[in-house]
Amino acid sequence: MAAREILNKMKEKVLGSSDYDSGKGKSKMSKNITHGFYLVKGRSYHAMEDYVVAQFKKVENNELGLFAIFDGHAGHNVPNYLRSHLFDNILNEPDFWKEPTDAMKRAYDVTDSTILEKSGELGRGGSTAVTAILINGQKLVVANIGDSRAVLCKNGVAKQISVDHEPTTESEDIQNRGGFVSRFPGDVPRVDGRLAVSRAFGDKSLKKHLSSEPYVTVEMIHDDAEFIILASDGLWKVMSNQEAVDTIRDLKDARSSAKRLTEEALDRKSTDDISCIVVKFQ
Repeated sequence: MAAREILNKMKEKVLGSSDYDSGKGKSKMSKNITHGFYLVKGRSYHAMEDYVVAQFKKVENNELGLFAIFDGHAGHNVPNYLRSHLFDNILNEPDFWKEPTDAMKRAYDVTDSTILEKSGELGRGGSTAVTAILINGQKLVVANIGDSRAVLCKNGVAKQISVDHEPTTESEDIQNRGGFVSRFPGDVPRVDGRLAVSRAFGDKSLKKHLSSEPYVTVEMIHDDAEFIILASDGLWKVMSNQEAVDTIRDLKDARSSAKRLTEEALDRKSTDDISCIVVKFQ
C-alpha cells in the first residue's frame, strides 16, 4: 500500500482531528443501506471541535447503525469523550431493546454527570449532540440536545426529527433555574450571555441553568424513507431542511452527498465547523 493511501486511512480513523475528514460504510444486513460522512474545519482560530460516529455494529443477533454528530464549544475534550463513550452507555442500559426512548434519556443523563465529575480532566467546555441508532434497518431512534439536527427525507419531503434547543424557546425554564437569556444587538440570544443553546453536555459553570435532557423520537423506516441527514449547525445556519434534501436527493453515493452538503454550506459563507452524515436507505 502506498504511503499516501496509508495516510488517508489514518486520517479517516482519527475523526475531528484535521481540517477535513471523510468516510463511508454499508450495512451487511441490507445492501441498500449505506452511510457517508464529511467534516470541514471552520474559519475560527481554534482546533476542529466537531466529532462524528458513523459505523455499523453487530450486537448479538442484531445489526445497529450508530451515527452521531458532536459539536463542541470551548474545547474539544467533551465531544471527543462523547464519541468514545455515549453509545456504549446507551447500549449498556438494560432496557434499551424494549424501551429505547427511556434508555436514551438515562444514558444521556449518566454521561453528562460523568463529564461534570471529570471537569478537572475534560475542562469546562461542552458539546451539543444528535445521535441516531438504526436497529436492523427498520427502526430509527434519534436523540438530540442543542442545535445539531436530524432531517429525514420521505418521498422527497424534508421532515425534521430533532428539536433545536434555543435559549429563546426555553427562556422561562432558564429563568426558573436562576439564569437569564441575553439579547444583545447584533448577537444571537445566549444563556447568561454566553451559550447560544439551551441544552448541552458539560458546561459546568452554566450547568445550573442548562438542561441535558434529550429530545427523543422513534421512526420506522418504510419504503418512503430515502435518507437521513445529521449535521451540526454549521450547515443549518445557512440552509433550510428542504434545501438540504433537494441538494442531494439525486446523488446515489452517501459520502458524496455529505461532501456536497458541506461544500454548499461553504459556498453560502458558513464560517463554523461543518460536520455531516448521510445515511441512504435506498
